[in-house]
Amino acid sequence: MSNLHYNGPVVLVIMDGVGLSDRTEGNAVKQAKLETLNDIISRYKYTTLGAAGEYVGVPAGDMGNSEVGHNAIGTGEIVLQRSAAVEHDVNTGAIFETQTWKDIVSRVTSNNSTLHFMGIFSDGNVHADISHLEKMTARAKQDGVQHIRVHMLADGRDVPPQSEPKFIQRYEKFVQDLGDDMDYRIASGGGRMVITADRYESDWGMVEKGWNTSVHGEGRQFASATEAVETYRAEEPGLQDQYLPPFVIAENGEPIGKIQDGDALIYLDFRADRALEMAMAFTYNDFPHFDRGQRPDVYFAGMTEYNEDLHVPEHTLVGTPHFKRPLASHLADHGISQYAISETVKFGHVTYYFNGNSYDVPTGETEVEIPSDTVPFDIRPWMKHAEITDQLIEAIESGKYKFLRVNFPGGDMVGHFAELEPTVIAVESVDICLKRVIEAVNKLGGVTIVTADHGNAEELIDEKGAPKTSHTTNRVPCVIVDDTENADKYELVPGDHGLANLASTISTLLNIEPSNDWLPAIIREK
Repeated sequence: MSNLHYNGPVVLVIMDGVGLSDRTEGNAVKQAKLETLNDIISRYKYTTLGAAGEYVGVPAGDMGNSEVGHNAIGTGEIVLQRSAAVEHDVNTGAIFETQTWKDIVSRVTSNNSTLHFMGIFSDGNVHADISHLEKMTARAKQDGVQHIRVHMLADGRDVPPQSEPKFIQRYEKFVQDLGDDMDYRIASGGGRMVITADRYESDWGMVEKGWNTSVHGEGRQFASATEAVETYRAEEPGLQDQYLPPFVIAENGEPIGKIQDGDALIYLDFRADRALEMAMAFTYNDFPHFDRGQRPDVYFAGMTEYNEDLHVPEHTLVGTPHFKRPLASHLADHGISQYAISETVKFGHVTYYFNGNSYDVPTGETEVEIPSDTVPFDIRPWMKHAEITDQLIEAIESGKYKFLRVNFPGGDMVGHFAELEPTVIAVESVDICLKRVIEAVNKLGGVTIVTADHGNAEELIDEKGAPKTSHTTNRVPCVIVDDTENADKYELVPGDHGLANLASTISTLLNIEPSNDWLPAIIREK
């Protein structure tokens, strides 16, 4: 137990996608007028945190992301994340020894049917990696699978915005090099922000488009995926891959890869948020979200489990990370009332991922979702920051909650467009809201921790000057805003810390003994 006692709450502010970089060019964080953030950095306890690679349980050098970032913040642990686990099991061949892989091979070889792959089609390794598809394709040939169809989600978000032709050509050459005796082809596709990959049930229409494209073969037809991309770009110059309209590959007017009875499908994404809804569409008998038409009898498998509470999907190729003691559960067991808020696009991160990949709501926790806009976020870069702040302050002033957390998504969601002006507006709007939150907390005698889950907005161009839509490997800020008498009772611990050190820090500020399963706090009493 600590000697810290606050009259007001502890509030955690996560500025999604706001990382640190010394470069000015293409750096929306440096070019924005962040009066509040710069002020608190200069006046309060300030450090930086690792938010990528081994700090969050992904391979060294890999960028951070919101899933693993919120996992680390909310659980106090660094565990082998899905991307690292999948990489290990694919490279060692462990996935090919699973019963799921054996069942898939048995089903399609005995029926002379088709093995389908669906998911994000790039080497971004945030949701999926094309190298995993290649290794599974090669093993499928070895195991006698005659027919493969790929339903690709063009990325342009975790990789350069117009890089998709490279991945199409890469996979087609890979298949060609395997030999011409196999019927392996790309069958359909579209941009990840247009079809299939909705998250948090914000737009089931995206999933319906993906379903009709891949299952029923409905949509604009082309002779190849390359032709589809080139045609759409010619019609709309500058079109980013993530916004490519749906397309179907056809011969003589007939789709080449409809998903049918007796087939098997592997969803390539190891990350849950943009895979769960399509998994539900394939596996749920009772499904009210859209008319699926004739649902094919398909063996559906995920690279990992997308909902650990409900075990969706039933069949998986790789295990999912297990967290011993999430912060929210620990605090709930000590009677701490909690509040979590964001808008739809990040609501699952500040709840599900923060709580250790669990949809179970801890006792005494209130979770509030503000519906996100359905237009591209570069058009309204302020997003729902003001609305989030209004409700958060109301919750703070109510006195009902001792620990509150909020995610402001603009730095990340707008940063993915790699456009400087809207991203500057996005982070400036976060800064305005941050001032309001801090003032409310200070008035009640509380403490505010300001940080980020990963970088993005600080690096909108790469070293060659090309647009960069992906996350970064940069460190993120961490400021403890404390205007109470407690501020003199503790100091920052020297050393190299990461996001996972925050759980113990928050618990210490709440005068709750941190769990033994967590990394140590970044503060210590004097």
